[in-house]
Amino acid sequence: MAVTPVGNPYVESSDLVANYPGASEALAERIDIVGVNPFANAAARVTAIPSPTEGMMSSLNDTDAVQRYDGATWKPVGGKVLQVVSTTKTNKYTTSSTSFVAVSDFNVVITPSNTTSKILVMCQLAVGGASGAPSGFWKMTRGGTDIYVGDAAGSRIRAVFGNYFNANLQDMIFSHSIVYLDSPASISALTYQIEAKTNAGTISLNAPANDFDGTTYIRGASSITVMEIGA
Repeated sequence: MAVTPVGNPYVESSDLVANYPGASEALAERIDIVGVNPFANAAARVTAIPSPTEGMMSSLNDTDAVQRYDGATWKPVGGKVLQVVSTTKTNKYTTSSTSFVAVSDFNVVITPSNTTSKILVMCQLAVGGASGAPSGFWKMTRGGTDIYVGDAAGSRIRAVFGNYFNANLQDMIFSHSIVYLDSPASISALTYQIEAKTNAGTISLNAPANDFDGTTYIRGASSITVMEIGA
């Protein structure tokens, strides 16, 4: 028995040839809207799609983020925590600088997938006692800019926290934590780092300042973890 094809329910067969260019264009546009188009990063997406259509989907290879265009901005799809970057420092660090300097080999770099994303910064520091220093000061920066410090009223030192040390505290380690929700409004690579300074003498991270041979005293560890939180 012969079978009669039902044809395309959306395009009449008599119009198929005449409307083929328009139908092909409509199909391509529909695929762009419902498909997830991959791009190397957000900048590459802007170049490829300068005028996105509401409902378009994309994925960014650099951050593994899937986003949907809502008619105004690209917004993350899925859970609120979009990516996590972390680092741990276990070796000893010391500084005698009386101006804030970045702690070496202790930073994280994260590239937000959307300008509306926030960055949750969590840091745990094992601050060692000081050698000949009455005070040590520590702060968090983003790209060298202070993001979590006290105000400058009264010409105070702007820091997250400070320690006063005396001879009895030189051989001790103190644990300090930083938790801060940053709003960078950026899709560029961001570097989060700890900076430190002393009034005099030497301050240390992960070990007491007098731990010169690395065997006599306890050795601590410090970490920085950042999470991109979708809007």
